[in-house]
Amino acid sequence: MRALVTGGAGFLGSHLCDRLLDDGHEVIAVDNFFTGSKRNIKHLLQRHDFELIRHDIVNPLLAEVDCIFNLACPASPIHYQYNPVKTVKTSVMGTLNMLGLAKRVKARVLQASTSEVYGNPAVHPQVESYWGNVNPIGPRSCYDEGKRVAETLMSDYHRQNGVDIRIIRIFNTYGPRMAVGDGRVISNFIVYGLRDEPLTIYGDGSQTRSFCYVDDMIEGIVALMNYTGPGPDEPVNVGSSHEITMNELVATLGKVMGKELKTVRQPLPEDDPVRRRADTTRARERLGWKQRVGLEEGLAKTVEYFRQAL
Repeated sequence: MRALVTGGAGFLGSHLCDRLLDDGHEVIAVDNFFTGSKRNIKHLLQRHDFELIRHDIVNPLLAEVDCIFNLACPASPIHYQYNPVKTVKTSVMGTLNMLGLAKRVKARVLQASTSEVYGNPAVHPQVESYWGNVNPIGPRSCYDEGKRVAETLMSDYHRQNGVDIRIIRIFNTYGPRMAVGDGRVISNFIVYGLRDEPLTIYGDGSQTRSFCYVDDMIEGIVALMNYTGPGPDEPVNVGSSHEITMNELVATLGKVMGKELKTVRQPLPEDDPVRRRADTTRARERLGWKQRVGLEEGLAKTVEYFRQAL
């Protein structure tokens, strides 16, 4: 098959390109390089079955493809809050353009949604049937609400035009090729730890996240795109079901790095979710997906990557 990957030079997108090429597909990667990097895909540039296009999906794109993985959108607060209007346009106009392309060429399209559609959840762990608790006017809403609208567009194109859709709700993911200045908690903690600088813990550090290693996430993305069973148009959570506090994360990372990590405290940011953990029952039952890489193993691989990157 010929696959189009938007955000193909990004953290997740570049790993997905690797996987699709390994599976024997041709890949067209599209990226505007706001957060993506050619370093992530430089090992692919000479391949005959890989093509890179510098393009912003806010503008229409013409291509002849069999499937579309729509991963284009800055995913860390430091990036998506830099230009919040552009973030919304990427989720809304970009998704519209990819759906229009999918409709024209009759391609299956997968939307990379996010656990942020659940906001600061009142239901725990988060199941796909939960509608969320999102502040529509807060500093994070450009990302949260943009992704929610993207899911709406996907569903409406499916109902109105018969477009073959998949929606994956991605929970916190980490691993090699995260940007050094990404601003997400694991990359921040590792970079500061390697530099012997204090790690910033917000609030009392009791807020939780669940972290999924990138290889496991890519497995979930591919499995969902290939899924043809009941309810293929319904959202599917993919992420770790192992919940950990920020204080526990610091202790685990210190164990992996073999050093005591210094910390400083800052107030909890506005609208920052207090608890976050995926209910992955649907992914397990429909896709046969489960997390395989444990946190300590994944952190060790990620630390080694950042040690080389720095």
